[in-house]
Amino acid sequence: MNRSTTIITVASVAVSGILAYAVYFDYKRRTDANFRKQLRKEKKRVKQSQTPSESGQTATGGVDANDLRSALESVRGEEVPLGPEEKEQYFMKQVGIGEQLCAQGPVYQLPAALCFYRALRVYPSPVELIVIYEKTVPPPVFQLVMELTNLDVKDRVEGYYTFFPPKAMNVAVETVNVPDGKGGTMSKKVLVVTKDFKAGEVIYQEDPIVAVLDADLQGKGTHCSYCLRQIHNDHIRPESDRLHSVYCSSDCQTQHKAHSQTLLFTLESPLPAAMAPEMGGMTRENRENAQKAFVEYLIQTKKAAPELVARFVARQVSAETARMLPREMLPGVAPEPVLTDGGEYSLYDHLERLRYLEVNPADHETRVLKDVLQTALPGLEQFLTDERHATFIGKMSYNSYGVYFGEGREDKPETAARPENAEKTRTPCGTSKQIGTGFYAVSSYISHNCAPSAKPVFPTGTAQLQLMATCALQKGDEITVAYVDVSQHSGETVEVARRRRRMELVRGWRFACSCKRCAEEGLEGETEEGGDESRVEDVVTRAEGS
Repeated sequence: MNRSTTIITVASVAVSGILAYAVYFDYKRRTDANFRKQLRKEKKRVKQSQTPSESGQTATGGVDANDLRSALESVRGEEVPLGPEEKEQYFMKQVGIGEQLCAQGPVYQLPAALCFYRALRVYPSPVELIVIYEKTVPPPVFQLVMELTNLDVKDRVEGYYTFFPPKAMNVAVETVNVPDGKGGTMSKKVLVVTKDFKAGEVIYQEDPIVAVLDADLQGKGTHCSYCLRQIHNDHIRPESDRLHSVYCSSDCQTQHKAHSQTLLFTLESPLPAAMAPEMGGMTRENRENAQKAFVEYLIQTKKAAPELVARFVARQVSAETARMLPREMLPGVAPEPVLTDGGEYSLYDHLERLRYLEVNPADHETRVLKDVLQTALPGLEQFLTDERHATFIGKMSYNSYGVYFGEGREDKPETAARPENAEKTRTPCGTSKQIGTGFYAVSSYISHNCAPSAKPVFPTGTAQLQLMATCALQKGDEITVAYVDVSQHSGETVEVARRRRRMELVRGWRFACSCKRCAEEGLEGETEEGGDESRVEDVVTRAEGS
């Protein structure tokens, strides 16, 4: 079998096997950490194979570096087919042209590499294709393909904050050096304003990527399961819904089904009929049992993070599916939120750069979620490795905000969990006052301060977060919020209030607050050796070692 036939045969098998969600896995080419690790290895190997003259002003194969970048920019500007069949045809066409150009000599090596690179852009398993290329494509052309891929990934990684957050939100992400708590410094991403604001002004508003109701409110009919709005009149309760969700409107029901509900908690196909995969031995009974087990786990743990992760994964499928379908095939479904001013960044891009807690979810938790994914779309469970699941849980745990209305509620049941194990969210009135939890891409970059410069509020009565300045801010100032209740309660001394909020921060986010307020109040109120500081540091040490 010749080289071209080999590549096309392997590609055809792969494409036909996962047509239903090929686009979903396609994002791994751009964002998956393992893929970037593989690229670094390939890049190192390519550099080692170059002569000194080649590693200077020219790219691999004697191609000028500027010409290589111009070629990459040209390919980026080309339209990529959206449908799975169109992608398959495009792939085979580019591979065929690439093979023909390879046979015409060195002068056609760059055009040939561009064809193979175009094919790589639409292939659902890029690392696998790179391995095939290495064995079948002439070495000089393969090296050019790797250079193009390395440039693409490098630009995407380094250029992310050029596009995120959108300029219209009047904020930007910057890197600063802060104390690491061990006598040194560390770099940290913070959110700053890009214009002046007066106290009381709204800096921006942001809808959650995913949001969930507190466990005690789920299915009660008092709040919408999608937007979290309080329901005063009749609600909509679907006949078949494993989580017993209710909605304030048909629009919320449609959006919830499209984003995550159908995949996770119903027996309906999460994909249009034309894209639905062959389910093999999977049955409706398998899927129903998997969903029941997952719901039982959510009820048992009463934590938001496992459901947030499940909905985040489901929303990635929804977002990538929406990208490959014309709008007329998705009636009533709102477009995905615009999170950047440009670039082809996925939801995973917005998650992977965030800080997270080191946590180890129970094996049972990973297994029940994998079963839900597998019985909905066979193969999807492979995405949720144990390591990735733990990272997702850690990111949701560190970055999620509590949704509360007014001054918050007073009827939330107390948790039976130990203080260090209780789930915390960034809620300035306290997690006990929230009605639900939301994950927000931009607001996740805001650091804590016990004298915050802004406050998340929810004046629309939904999970839409509005960030309000609590003091005057000048262009370039850092935005901070209170992750916990930083007020001094009635009957509390300054020392007791300081200790309470610092202990909550340690237990929820595993850092000892070093803000100006904590430092000043510590100097004023703590004189005995081994006081509050030793207690907080002891909890930090135990949390880091757990």
